Amino acid sequence: METDFKRIYNFIPSKREDINYGTLCIKGWKGLRYVKHNSRLKRPLIKDEKGNFKEADWDTAVYTAISSLMEILGKYGPDSLAFQASAKCTNEENYLMQKLARQVFHTNNVDHCARSCHASTIEGLITSFGSGAMTTSIRDIDNAELYFVIGSNTTEQHPVIGSRIINNRMKGKTLIVADPRKIKLAEMADIYLRHYPGTDLALLNSMAYVIIDKKLYDREFIEKRTENFEEFSRIIENYDPDVASRITGVEPEYIERAAVLYATKKSITFYAMGITQHTQGTENVQAIANLALLTGNVGRSGTGVAPLRGHNNVQGSSDMGALCDFLPGYRRVYDENGRKIFEEAWNCELPAKPGLSLTEMFEYALEGKIKAMYIMGENPVLSEPESEKIIKSLENLEFLAVQDIFMTETAEYADVIFPSQSFAEKLGTFTNTERRIQLIKPFLNPPGEAKSDWEIIQMIANSAGYSWNYNDASQIMDEISRLVPQYSSVNYKCLEMTGGLQWPVRECHGTEILHAERFTRGSGRFNPSEWKKPIEFWDQEYPFILTTGRVYYQFHTGVMTRKVYLLEREAPEPYVEINPEDAKNMGIKNNENIRIETRHGELCVKARITDMVPRGILFMPFHYIESPANAVTNSNLDPRAKIPELKVTGARIGRCQ
Repeated sequence: METDFKRIYNFIPSKREDINYGTLCIKGWKGLRYVKHNSRLKRPLIKDEKGNFKEADWDTAVYTAISSLMEILGKYGPDSLAFQASAKCTNEENYLMQKLARQVFHTNNVDHCARSCHASTIEGLITSFGSGAMTTSIRDIDNAELYFVIGSNTTEQHPVIGSRIINNRMKGKTLIVADPRKIKLAEMADIYLRHYPGTDLALLNSMAYVIIDKKLYDREFIEKRTENFEEFSRIIENYDPDVASRITGVEPEYIERAAVLYATKKSITFYAMGITQHTQGTENVQAIANLALLTGNVGRSGTGVAPLRGHNNVQGSSDMGALCDFLPGYRRVYDENGRKIFEEAWNCELPAKPGLSLTEMFEYALEGKIKAMYIMGENPVLSEPESEKIIKSLENLEFLAVQDIFMTETAEYADVIFPSQSFAEKLGTFTNTERRIQLIKPFLNPPGEAKSDWEIIQMIANSAGYSWNYNDASQIMDEISRLVPQYSSVNYKCLEMTGGLQWPVRECHGTEILHAERFTRGSGRFNPSEWKKPIEFWDQEYPFILTTGRVYYQFHTGVMTRKVYLLEREAPEPYVEINPEDAKNMGIKNNENIRIETRHGELCVKARITDMVPRGILFMPFHYIESPANAVTNSNLDPRAKIPELKVTGARIGRCQ
């Protein structure tokens, strides 16, 4: 590139009707200026004996990292190492990070932030349908008759999709919203189900009860395309609306009305972390899939299950096997036939035992069992539960390498920092929430000596004695295309010609609707589960439930968005939402600093008095280092997906000292 632009003013979206219809949210319009921020990392950094970072050349930095990693590997074995990939990096880079962990360092201890947001989607939808992804497309939203939004603040976190829902609602289509908070979509919903946090499964089971009781289920679809309906029906008998109302707080007639509408219309269910971040997150996802199977609302236009991803490449990084329990293409690590494909391609023997999940990596580091970590493009000090434990875990490591575009709260604990490139400076692909694989091209020069993430990973692998010789990202995609069935025949020429393709891809043709003829697993499977009370719920000692989420103007841990003036101006500080009656009873005034205390820590934060939350519920966004919400959240895990229950933490309120 010959021109190095000094400033980015805004981005103009494509007007392609199959993607965004020419629309962007505020972060797309004005929030990408961070790529030219003067605090970008420009040269490798090595921490000296006094704890200060000093600039170094690439050879020295790579040698320092690989010598430390190999020493720890030789001394303690492969499972003393842990690797973290990133949903902000490309498919090609995530593919190489998991390949580095498995081929070079012989461990399945590789994971990324999908573990904390959509691991339960992967586990739940694979066991129900065979594919852990959105079954429909963004374009197909317009063909539905009903939108069921549960556990997703869609207008704030997925505004392009949220606007499609609003536009169709204004045209007379039906909207059902289930959420403890009175989000924007709740105000325009035909039915608003305001259930207690952590009671989603009981609510969904009760909707299924009504559909079966009123004989509104699709008998032909169930008989021809599903299995385990009898077992499902038997368990659902326990969830009549009166029982569910006592659990969820939702009036029985509201449950009945919602169930009837869902069953009698072409319906799409949208959900996000309000469903997944629970100890029963996998069962919640399966319950959504159960409703779709029960009514035939999957596999045809205007229907489906739509998990909404929180990062630009959560779907793609998961597809690439940046997970402790899956190889690329969602082959289980203990699947001998799946391993054989990669062992032959990579000329090595791969470990068969699932590795440590993201949360477990830090627990093991705190115990001294994980000795070294290599973190790419993530900031777990803010994003993971029990922040103080995360910090202590990082301090307890013998070696930490961080690869990022900024000096993050996590990078401060690193021994070596590699400066990487942003999306604006690299070639590669992202796979979005509808499974669309999209090509990105560089349009800016990188700052200083920053390199693309795949180049850095390749330098590490080759310094370990391997002979990786990818010349550019397209060659990595060629390898992915050969080994990952969903990406079969994908290449950059094909993506450039089509503007992106939804997987599975065959001969440069994508798939808009999954499971049209048959489910990926063969038959769709009903997976019934009994509701269990969350580990932390209301009690005398902690009479509130704290739940966390995001705000419209910030993204994840704020590493990028908080460096953009326009976004920071609109949402500059943390807060906790509290119901007006709770505030009155406790003598709390708006904008007063209050203490939030849980079993895991405490912090002070400004109170925002609003009826957006019901009595007994507190809500905090987690973007802010000043009062990090995850300093007080719990790390109780879904036993199957290993996702932490960030949406339900017992809390109490006090005065700040």
